[in-house]
Amino acid sequence: MFLGQHEDTTPRERQRVSLRSRITLLAALCVGGAVALVSFGAYYTVFLGIYEQVDLNLEQRATALVRSTEVVDATQTRIPQVFLELSDIKFDVIDARGNSVFNVDIEHPAVAEQEVAVASGRSESSIRTDAATDSRILTKPYPFLPNTALVLAQPLDSTKSLLGKLSVVLIVIGGAGIIVAALAGTAVARGGLLPVQRLTAATERVARTGDLRPIPVSGDDELSRLSSSFNTMLGAVAESQERQRRLVADAGHELRTPLTSLRTNLELMMASEQPGAPTLDPQDKREIQEDLQAQLDELTQLIGDLVDLAREDAAPTVQEHVELVEVVDAALERARRRAGDIRFEVALQPWHLIGHAASLERAVLNLLDNAVKFSPPGGVVRVELAPTGDGHAFLQVADAGPGIADADLPHVFERFYRSEEARTLPGSGLGLAIVKQAAERHGGSVFASRSADGGALMALRLPGEPG
Repeated sequence: MFLGQHEDTTPRERQRVSLRSRITLLAALCVGGAVALVSFGAYYTVFLGIYEQVDLNLEQRATALVRSTEVVDATQTRIPQVFLELSDIKFDVIDARGNSVFNVDIEHPAVAEQEVAVASGRSESSIRTDAATDSRILTKPYPFLPNTALVLAQPLDSTKSLLGKLSVVLIVIGGAGIIVAALAGTAVARGGLLPVQRLTAATERVARTGDLRPIPVSGDDELSRLSSSFNTMLGAVAESQERQRRLVADAGHELRTPLTSLRTNLELMMASEQPGAPTLDPQDKREIQEDLQAQLDELTQLIGDLVDLAREDAAPTVQEHVELVEVVDAALERARRRAGDIRFEVALQPWHLIGHAASLERAVLNLLDNAVKFSPPGGVVRVELAPTGDGHAFLQVADAGPGIADADLPHVFERFYRSEEARTLPGSGLGLAIVKQAAERHGGSVFASRSADGGALMALRLPGEPG
């Protein structure tokens, strides 16, 4: 590798392994490990059992030979009949030097130090596996001759052949088990990851097209609940987008009228300043200027309400302990400064909740300003805060104005809605919509009705606890 060159091992260019492949591999490894352990245990158990059986057979043969009445003497030239019955086992009787006591030509077992030790009396018996002859050799003292030992050797060809066949069977079964486990892992991964694939496809579709349609959900497992949560998120995003679209559309509609009026008045004043154009009467000019000032004020209020409404669309990031009485007192202080000769009768009981104080103060101020706007000169606005006994409290603001028509009651909290009587009055039509949104953000609700004085009664219902 040349100086300055290096291997690019960024995650983007590394070989990626899919989750399905990892699950398949994990299943195969787990089953393969389990099969390997079971196969090893089975093979080792059979191995010990077979060798134990070989040793037991040799012991029984040796015992039978020792109990035989046909004795081998020191100058044995003939093999006793009982030895000849050992057709499948090599046999011999050796002395302390390891030599056979038989003076005949037979196939002797392999003799090593262990067998000599038994013949010389240094060891009671021995049993071992001789690798050179591939046989199992048992040696026991021969009681009929001094310093001799009986040696029996059984070939292990059939035993090893049986163990070899067993190992082949275990390998085949283990391999088949691993293949079946891999196939099962693939099937489980494909079925189990189907909701994840749908989620992935949905997120890619949303990122690519902005389509917020929910994905199908079936079952009640963890992945199904994840899909349901994802659908809930899609619904919340879709609702937020719809609110934004409605806000933009309504705002554009409401802004069109004052902007058109502003443009008309400005064009009229600019035209009057052109050379040769007729000049405006001072009274007309003053009326146009007052009209421009009123329209600017209306635009300022409308833009301010739009900003507040857009801010209310997002849940407040700071949740704090709010004393509602303090919030109402702060709103009353601001409302009194612009209420003129309107009086406020206030009856407040302590109530606190967890929420956003500035948002609630804005909502209460909108209710108070609305009551002031529709109250007759010298009228009274009644403000009452009292618990209802069900974990909620009602904040009621009542005026003595013309009231709300029955046909308008269901719509007064809608954005930009203005009744026939209110269309000639200043306002953006967003104040009560801000009240409704603040109440819903705090888990409450709003109501509109008629007051005892025949005017409007606006109620804000909020959860919390007595102070």
